[in-house]
Amino acid sequence: MKASVNTILSSVKIQAITFDVGGTLIEPWPSVGHVYAEVAARHGLTHFSPAQLNARFNAAWRARQSFGHSRNDWEALVTEVFENSTTPGFFGELYDRFAEPDAWHIYEDVLPALDQLASRQIKLAIISNWDERLRPLLRRLKLAQYFDAFAISLEVGYPKPCPAIFAHAAKELDLPSNTILHVGDSPEMDIAGATAAGFQAVHIHRGGPAGGGIHSLAELGAIIDQHKPND
Repeated sequence: MKASVNTILSSVKIQAITFDVGGTLIEPWPSVGHVYAEVAARHGLTHFSPAQLNARFNAAWRARQSFGHSRNDWEALVTEVFENSTTPGFFGELYDRFAEPDAWHIYEDVLPALDQLASRQIKLAIISNWDERLRPLLRRLKLAQYFDAFAISLEVGYPKPCPAIFAHAAKELDLPSNTILHVGDSPEMDIAGATAAGFQAVHIHRGGPAGGGIHSLAELGAIIDQHKPND
């Protein structure tokens, strides 16, 4: 078995790959702060810069011990970021803005990798801490067509890193957990969560030292090639 902090692989043949979404397949564009500032300006809240909003969002996000990804959870976080200075209708518009495809950027390696994996007849699925906006967003981004199953925290009732959301995906895929490779950008949510559920796992971190993980989804083909069925 090959293992590191960011990679947990076994000799069992990989029959499916599950993906985290935010930070793995897509990212807010140009950034969370830019989208917040764009909507805020339409409500007269012009004294917040994108850089300031990014910093305030990151601080508020890190301070949360748990996050249910419900609309109320998001509204509480946004209210904190804007120091309780939001106007009527602001949050609803902001919430809907992140359901729009042009508020997101698909990483350049995503579509080629998904096409390659689909050609290998590898089952693909989503495991994501998200809400009711994810399915329609993925359809509008033309990504939903690649996936055989979706395990979304607000639908399943369990967020990552809880093993139950991974178990739900394995059941939807109708495969043993140890034949599934999970890919994500969070060591805690994705790598620890997946391995606790019996999945194989690999950490993706673009633009930096891989440290046992991968730099690009293009590397998944080589990982699959290294695995052979058990005799």
